[in-house]
Amino acid sequence: MINFDGTLFHLRTRGTSYVLRVLDGHLLHAYWGSSLRQPEVLHLGVKRDGSFAPIFTLDGETVSLDSLLREYPDYGRGDFRSPAFEVEGSDGTTVSCFRYVKHAIQQGKAPLAGLPATYVEAPEEAETLEILLCDELTGIEIILSYSVFESFDAITRSARFVNAGAAPVRLLRALSASVDFPEADFDFLQLSGASARERHIVRQPLRSGVQSVESRRGASSHQQSPFVALLEPSATEDRGRVYGLSLVYSGNFLAQAEVDQLSQTRVAIGINPFNFTWRLNPGESFQTPEVVLIFSNEGLGGLSQRYHRLYRQRLCRGVWRDKIRPILINNWEATYFNVNAEKIEAIADTAAQLGIELFVLDDGWFGKRDDDRSSLGDWTPNLKKLPSGLPDLVRRINAKGMEFGLWFEPEMISPDSDLYRAHPDWCLHVPDRARTESRQQLVLDYSRQDVCDAMVDSVSAILASAPIKYVKWDMNRHMTEVGSARLPAERQRETAHRYMLGLYSVLERITTAFPEVLFESCSGGGGRFDAGMLHYMPQTWTSDDSDAVERLKIQYGTSLIFPTITMGAHVSACPNHQVGRNTSIEMRGHVAMSGNFGYELDLNRLSDEERGIVRRQIATYKELRGLLQNGIFHRLRSPFEGNTAAWMVVSEDGSEAVVFHFQVLSRPNPPSAILRLRGLDPEGRYRVAELDRTFGGDVMMHAGLQFPDATQDFSSHMWHLTRE
Repeated sequence: MINFDGTLFHLRTRGTSYVLRVLDGHLLHAYWGSSLRQPEVLHLGVKRDGSFAPIFTLDGETVSLDSLLREYPDYGRGDFRSPAFEVEGSDGTTVSCFRYVKHAIQQGKAPLAGLPATYVEAPEEAETLEILLCDELTGIEIILSYSVFESFDAITRSARFVNAGAAPVRLLRALSASVDFPEADFDFLQLSGASARERHIVRQPLRSGVQSVESRRGASSHQQSPFVALLEPSATEDRGRVYGLSLVYSGNFLAQAEVDQLSQTRVAIGINPFNFTWRLNPGESFQTPEVVLIFSNEGLGGLSQRYHRLYRQRLCRGVWRDKIRPILINNWEATYFNVNAEKIEAIADTAAQLGIELFVLDDGWFGKRDDDRSSLGDWTPNLKKLPSGLPDLVRRINAKGMEFGLWFEPEMISPDSDLYRAHPDWCLHVPDRARTESRQQLVLDYSRQDVCDAMVDSVSAILASAPIKYVKWDMNRHMTEVGSARLPAERQRETAHRYMLGLYSVLERITTAFPEVLFESCSGGGGRFDAGMLHYMPQTWTSDDSDAVERLKIQYGTSLIFPTITMGAHVSACPNHQVGRNTSIEMRGHVAMSGNFGYELDLNRLSDEERGIVRRQIATYKELRGLLQNGIFHRLRSPFEGNTAAWMVVSEDGSEAVVFHFQVLSRPNPPSAILRLRGLDPEGRYRVAELDRTFGGDVMMHAGLQFPDATQDFSSHMWHLTRE
């Protein structure tokens, strides 16, 4: 997978080559794209001379660092583009000169200390290249790590900084990866939005200067996703060159593309330098998060399928990684905070009759929690609402044939809580500054070991008290007054990243202690749907907006990186509680079946007809969920480009498929709804159960199938295909 000929490093997967060049101590970027048999150097970058380009002679050519294609660029010696990192020395300057020293190639892939990352189950699954760069003046070392997953068609990158010098230094910028391209004829794709409107696809041509997405909120955020892609302008779902960079991190991030004056492009991603520094004393090291680089010559669909396979099989972990996920009922939109044992049992009775397998008790079960103004941090059951206690309630739910799940928000604290009264310094805060509240809550300081230990003990006590099989781990505000009472002044700007390290340690400890529990992450819905959280919790609540129409865009955008098995999706009540829209229960069901299926409403308020539909939905999903959760996902029609949306899931062997088609608004005399399918066996014949007909796989992929005209707004169809 990795070869070195004395000058060129060639990293090669099944379909991708990534080539580095060592030239007079400089580590240069030579190529990233379709697999090459034998790499050759075509260019260093644009040759430069003249008064405004600091120049030197390299390999007999006059060049400038400002035009070289560089692999991990530093700052201060003539490269005026954004650097990958900045190190402030003991003299206060940030000029550095890092040169190649040596490298090592080894089989397998080691974990990243304290950080989530992809992994191998056998050493032969990957090879890892480590390149040592050193600044002789300061003694600072950088170990660039590249792991090549040949069969998964992916390459991961990270960097580790080591202070091997005699004086402390400060990292001002430490991105995880930077890649230089010799051209700028790309589109820049990002996933952007807002709370209840997450991960909408935004695609626009690169322009001169910097285009970026970032989060400064202390979480990966609803507003932006830690992922970007560069696409050739003609790239579509199934053709064209696409380059993806996905950061395995859940905190502040920066992802940017910079087009220079020579129409070269530098794309980089990592921890956001905003409000970040890290002090490195002699002998200390700093590890950046991992970036997953994936190239596809088969458009966005090929990119997505590579990410889906890698993240499902080598990022998610544990007992639930490969298990079929249960159908659940969550009581939140049925009761909100007005919850008690009687109401829960009434919903659970109906849920059990309909075939639902898991009851999830949401917010309001603990402390004195009657609204969002109190009790976060006091993780003990409210005996006024649950007079016989939590274990008794769980026993009664289990007796109905259902498992039991519970909502937590362990990263937050209410000012009106026993925990806050005992430990007012346990939240993020700055002395003598007012503490900004959001949703009447503050953020616990997970950069502190004592806080982390207390939350592990508190959550573990509840999970050990009863056979709880599912946890929804929520986080409902972003960070303000980002400071820690435990850190000295020179380390205060480390707080946000230390928080993430603390959170990851808490998640590691709890999920390891309770391996049979299915954990679902949440942050006001999809505000922390990122690869970092998936390493600990194999699914995420995709959005607090469960409106079927809005979910078309949210789930379509999310699918660019994440597989359907990671996406929580529920049928909720109408009018929808977020946007007030009325959609059919059939459409709500089809949208929710495209993820991890569940319900979030009061089943006892449904009509007999609606309950019959729910019963059929549940039976259908149980029949098809192995395929829907683990099959190969194909996007067919984008909700961002018109009045319709469509996608399908195909089994690994091509023997079975499910197709979903959605129309938002009905129209008089609409154009024919011809839908060309993907991923089928072109030589096979498939029976379409809903039409009671068979068609050739090639016919359905090339000629297409015609969906019936919609006679009402918000309509949907599902077709189940089986190969004869």
